[in-house]
Amino acid sequence: MSEVKSMNKMGTKAMFPLVMSMSLPAMFSMLIQALYNIVDSIFVSQIGPQALNAVSLAYPLQMVMISFAVGTAVGVNSLIARRLGARRFDEASDAATHGIVIAIATWLLFVLIGIFASKPFIALFTDNETILTYATQYLQIVLIVSVGAIVSVMGEKTLQATGNMIIPMITQILGAVVNIILDPMLIHGIWIFPRLEVKGAAIATIIGQLCSMIFILLILFLKKHEVKISLRKFKLKLTVIKNIYIVGFPAIIMQCIGSVMVSGINAIISAFGATTAIKEAYINVFGIYFKLQSFVFMPVFGLSQGTSPIIGYNYGARNKKRMYSALKLCLSVAGIIMLLGFLLFQFGSPFLLSLFEADELTVKLGVPAFRIISLCFVPAAIGISFSTLFQAVGKGVRSMLMSIMRQLVVLLPSAYFLAQNSLEVLWYAFPIAEGIALVAAILFFINLVKNDFKKLDIPEQQ
Repeated sequence: MSEVKSMNKMGTKAMFPLVMSMSLPAMFSMLIQALYNIVDSIFVSQIGPQALNAVSLAYPLQMVMISFAVGTAVGVNSLIARRLGARRFDEASDAATHGIVIAIATWLLFVLIGIFASKPFIALFTDNETILTYATQYLQIVLIVSVGAIVSVMGEKTLQATGNMIIPMITQILGAVVNIILDPMLIHGIWIFPRLEVKGAAIATIIGQLCSMIFILLILFLKKHEVKISLRKFKLKLTVIKNIYIVGFPAIIMQCIGSVMVSGINAIISAFGATTAIKEAYINVFGIYFKLQSFVFMPVFGLSQGTSPIIGYNYGARNKKRMYSALKLCLSVAGIIMLLGFLLFQFGSPFLLSLFEADELTVKLGVPAFRIISLCFVPAAIGISFSTLFQAVGKGVRSMLMSIMRQLVVLLPSAYFLAQNSLEVLWYAFPIAEGIALVAAILFFINLVKNDFKKLDIPEQQ
């Protein structure tokens, strides 16, 4: 292999500018994504509270699709970065090609889910015909035409694994901008477009995703990169799929757990809400929170995207010092971002709720809920940083166990127990769960240091 390939910046460049140069584009693009999610819900809320309720109920199944897309792509990203760090360039290219093929297969799965599962899923949470119709229409569109989302995510993670963070940033911004422009036009019927309401929001979403997909595929196939995708001589290899899903499957589970958690909280609210008005208000509060918290969490996930290939590359290159340096920077920057987010939710909750046309009851219930949930933000910064490390070095199961503990084993039972006393205290389940998950993360890290990372001090046998 050429000397140029062996001198990848992830193994040589000063760590702070390296992390910033790789993370800032991802953080910026994730902020744009978060903004698009918020704007999308703001326009939907203008139709009425039932429309916002419908999108909130549809979101968990939409999250499952995103979970499969992102989780699989994380597995591909980790494998490519480790193979590049070990200078096994052909294997890195083979992993990238497998990623595109798996992305298409994943889309076909969600075509079936969109057709057959959308309405039964929504019917679990409401018998309101208007909400049921809105939510089913939205889900069917975003799942059946999810090819844009799934393939573009795979392309972005593939390039990020090589250290290219600019093209993924442009890809995400392109899709978000198209979506934001089309949202009001298709939802409210502006200019030449018909008024499609919630259905319009879904169509705007998939058009933006398709634009992202077309752009990233043109870049992948027409430009030169450190990995080369070639479908002409492609042969499916079970060993490659296994290596992808060693990290990818736990990442999928981690993402899907979020969907289960959201559905579980909605079910708890539906079971313990005193009146229909209170139930719908609390579901809207949680739906609004989930959109807004992305504005805080997405930059941290962008930081994670930028840091993960650096950690994976240096783990593959057996450079423990640089691997630890990247982790420390990730912890520091993530902590600062989450602290700012905590302050925003503590002091700006009334304003945040007002963005979504929230009525008096929703604001009354939402302000204390936002302040309680945001107590988990700073501990979450540490947990996300350790999860990034675990995934980057091929130990994704540890990240999965953290997520299971946080969102299923601790959060939902705690929420159920607290809700029996009052829905107002249900939200304390979030900081409780995050604190326990953080303890688990620290123990997992200590174990990794004492075992796997010690081996990096031993010269590799040629």
